[in-house]
Amino acid sequence: MAKLVLSMNGVVQGEYELDKERLTIGRKPENDIPIDNLAVSGKHALVITILDDSFLEDLGSTNGTYVNGKLIKKHALKDGDVIAIGKHELKYVNEHATADDDEFEKTMIIKPGSASAAVAAAKAAEQAGAGPVTPVKPAAAAKPGAGAAAPAAAAAAGGMPLGRLTVLNGPIAGKELELTKALITLGKPGTQVAVISRRPQGYFLTHIESDGDGKRYPLVNGEPIGAKAYQLKDSDLIELAGIKMEFSLGS
Repeated sequence: MAKLVLSMNGVVQGEYELDKERLTIGRKPENDIPIDNLAVSGKHALVITILDDSFLEDLGSTNGTYVNGKLIKKHALKDGDVIAIGKHELKYVNEHATADDDEFEKTMIIKPGSASAAVAAAKAAEQAGAGPVTPVKPAAAAKPGAGAAAPAAAAAAGGMPLGRLTVLNGPIAGKELELTKALITLGKPGTQVAVISRRPQGYFLTHIESDGDGKRYPLVNGEPIGAKAYQLKDSDLIELAGIKMEFSLGS
C-alpha cells in the first residue's frame, strides 16, 4: 500500500498509509497527517488516492506546497516524490504508482465552448492548473503493444460491461466517450474537474476540484455527489463544467 513518510532534517517522525480516498495534511490536529509547525497552514494540502495512483493538491496554503523543489497547485505523485511543507518533508512511497508520464493513463478533458476539439487527451500531471493542458494524439499515447486489446475486452477484464458517456448539450452534443481506461478525468482545469475510475465493483465518479471554495460538486440526476466517490448507474445524468452527459453501460 502507498504511504507517506514524514521527516524533518532527515529524522523520520512518522509513516502514514494512504488507505482512504481523501487524506488531509495540515497544522490542525484533526488532519489525517497533523504537522505542528507555524509554517504549515491549518488545512495545508490534500491527497486523493484512486486505484494505485495518488494526487496532491495544495489547499491555498500560505507558504505553498512543493514537490521535488517545485511549487505546485496539483500534482500526480510518483514513487520517490518528496513533498516539502514548511520545514517538513513527506516522501511518497508506492512501487505500484505510474512510473512515468508516458505510461500514465491519459485523461479526457471536455472543454465547454470548443467546437473543434471538445475532447483532448492530456497528461494527468498537467491537471495542476499551473499551465495549459497539452493535447496529445490519442493514437500516439500508447506504446507499441500497449492497449492492443479491444475496448470491450478491456472492460470485460474488469468483470463488468463497458461504460460510456454521451454528451447531451453544447456544440458536440451526441459525442460518445468509451470509458475503457482505469482512470479518466473530465472537466475544465480551473473550473471543475472530476475523475471516473473503473473498479471491479463498477464505475465511480469522484470530485477533484472546482472554482470558488472548491466544493461545487458535480451533479448526478440533479443532485451534488459530495466529497465521496459516487457509484454510477446506467442512465445516470451527469452535469460537470457546464456539460451534461448520460452514463450508460453496454450489454
